[in-house]
Amino acid sequence: MVKKKEKTISYVDKIKAELQALKEKKKNIDQKNKLKKYPKNETRIKKAEIQKLDKAKTKKKEAQEKEKKKAKEAQEKEKKKAKEAKEAKEKEKKKAKEAKEKEKKKAKEAKEKEKKKSKEAKEKEKKKSKEAKEKAERTLEEELEEQLSPQEIEGFQIEKVNMEKLTNKVCVILAEKESTGMIQSELWKKLKLSSRDGSRLALKLERMGTITREKILEKGRWTYKLIIKKTPISTESIVNAPCLTCPVEQKCSLDGEVSPRTCQWIEDWVTIEIKKPKMAQ
Repeated sequence: MVKKKEKTISYVDKIKAELQALKEKKKNIDQKNKLKKYPKNETRIKKAEIQKLDKAKTKKKEAQEKEKKKAKEAQEKEKKKAKEAKEAKEKEKKKAKEAKEKEKKKAKEAKEKEKKKSKEAKEKEKKKSKEAKEKAERTLEEELEEQLSPQEIEGFQIEKVNMEKLTNKVCVILAEKESTGMIQSELWKKLKLSSRDGSRLALKLERMGTITREKILEKGRWTYKLIIKKTPISTESIVNAPCLTCPVEQKCSLDGEVSPRTCQWIEDWVTIEIKKPKMAQ
């Protein structure tokens, strides 16, 4: 559309130029015709007047052209100024938009940072709480298990104490409790053992497969309940058996003249052994 308009304007200007040329040509012809009508002197006067008029017209035309040019320049200048103002406005708008985006990004980053910081603090607090809980739940046995090697646990001995008798005593007490078991602190109190010695003994018996330990919360504190698993074999049960020193052991049999079914020595020995725990109590 713009190109078509420009083409039309160009065509109009061309026609105007041609008309102007025709006018100038006609004017020259008219002047020549006038000069032919007048005598020489009059012709000179007329020629001078015509030149004067032409000069005035040219001057006027130049002034008009100059004014026109000046107006065009002013218009171009105004147009340029408006364009620059528009560009400046666009630039300012773009700058404001970038500043807004930057601020938005900064706010988002700050939010993410705060969120991350909060999450880390929460995780830290959770970890701290977990550690505190684990520490609170930690028992002496667990500490000893970390401190002592398996050999130290299995080879535990209390000075001036017969460990076999002590083990049997623990088994007898726990056997009475059967599957209900007994809180270890009560057992150590009964056996007059320190918590440390009792805990090490419990670890040893568990490794031997004699007892099992069940972690429980008792009066706000974590401890263990000890339950008998199996009673250890002891040689004490046959130490005083009459069969070991029997003079007629070679003749002894279930259906023979000498038989454990009818042996008075065995009867006496069994009677004594049955009475022993009652005397101990």
